[in-house]
Amino acid sequence: MMHTNNFHTVSAEDMRQMIDEAAASIRAKTNKQFRTFIVLGSGLGGLGELVENAVKISYGDIPHFAQSTVAGHKGQLIIGDLFGKPVMLMQGRFHFYEGHPLWQIAVPVRVARALGAENFIVTNAAGGINRTFKVADVMLITDQINLIGMAGNNPLIGPNDESIGPRFPAMTQTYDKDFQELALKVAKESGVELKQGVYVGLAGPCFESPAELRFLRAIGADSVGMSTTNEVAVARHCGMRVLGFSGITNVAVLSADEGVPPTHEEVMEAAPKLAPKLTALVRGVLQEM
Repeated sequence: MMHTNNFHTVSAEDMRQMIDEAAASIRAKTNKQFRTFIVLGSGLGGLGELVENAVKISYGDIPHFAQSTVAGHKGQLIIGDLFGKPVMLMQGRFHFYEGHPLWQIAVPVRVARALGAENFIVTNAAGGINRTFKVADVMLITDQINLIGMAGNNPLIGPNDESIGPRFPAMTQTYDKDFQELALKVAKESGVELKQGVYVGLAGPCFESPAELRFLRAIGADSVGMSTTNEVAVARHCGMRVLGFSGITNVAVLSADEGVPPTHEEVMEAAPKLAPKLTALVRGVLQEM
């Protein structure tokens, strides 16, 4: 169902019922226990094909899940073993610009937590604002700027269920420091050059203007995309530890006469170059997480 009012909220009781119904639907198909939940961004879904003993469930078959409509997002949940570790993985995500209210974008995170997930690995395709970044770099997300949330669109707006998380969750250590150290260790051992920086999440679907990109650089952003920050806010609200990676798929154009405008096709073309790096990082992290 499409909601035209993106400020639409649901009651705590309705949210709890939706979480329970979605979780029960998934448990009806598999009883595998897991502690790690992974979301794969645009063009990065190939990691899902490496899951063994996989149970694949279309989002359309899970109550209260939205539909993913973007190229590069398969739109299915996969539960199985990734590099020998049990995981639940989203092969494609939902976006605010598709018209989904933010509370619905957050439902899979809440369901993963209800099913036992304690760790959240989130990935995205992003534009590189930091001038030292190049296409096919991977950036470890050290912090985030949730401009959607700061502007008044936050998935936690509305009634709060204290049994899930606090009314006013702290975001001081949004991305887990121990996980960051682990990722840097794995990167060094795997020979992957891992950049570090701050990710800024915007609503989309327009790519940013040069003036907007200069503004984002001025406030401290290193990469920019149209996802992640709201999912992470909800994950922290319900007590999950978060590790994030941005795959740099294009370099930001900071003036109108600099380079060529970004396209979604460009994002998809960069994905195969990113896949081996992301695979090595996730493999190493999962072994020790």
